[in-house]
Amino acid sequence: MVDVGAKAETRRVARARGHIRMAPATFALIQSGSAKKGDVLGIARIAAIQASKRTSDLIPLCHPIALTRVAAELTLDASRHRVTIEVTAETFGRTGVEMEALTAVSVGLLTIYDMCKAADRGMIIEDIRLLEKAGGKSGHWLADADRK
Repeated sequence: MVDVGAKAETRRVARARGHIRMAPATFALIQSGSAKKGDVLGIARIAAIQASKRTSDLIPLCHPIALTRVAAELTLDASRHRVTIEVTAETFGRTGVEMEALTAVSVGLLTIYDMCKAADRGMIIEDIRLLEKAGGKSGHWLADADRK
């Protein structure tokens, strides 16, 4: 692991997002709340939050972090038959929370896949990415700001 002992403790925030596309009928199951395994969006939200808290158990050399807040927002896009999850993770510490936000997004989307795979094995998880990070020595970073 990287030695972060000499780093200053600061407020650190990271936002990540990803999508899962599916067949129209599968989207309708989620939208109506009638999936056989239950409340897909609610369970995916809880799974994302739990995953953020377990990131250091899943990613080798990732520091365990005392998270101060994790928010997982899921939105439905009927025109694209997809669900988007955006996660914001926060801590006050010596290392960032990018991995926690990205892990939460990944597990949230995998949970949707798991809950709906009997109806649609062709779902596509895509575009998992870090949107923003703030805090620490490197300061504030926005995903598209470095590509202009």
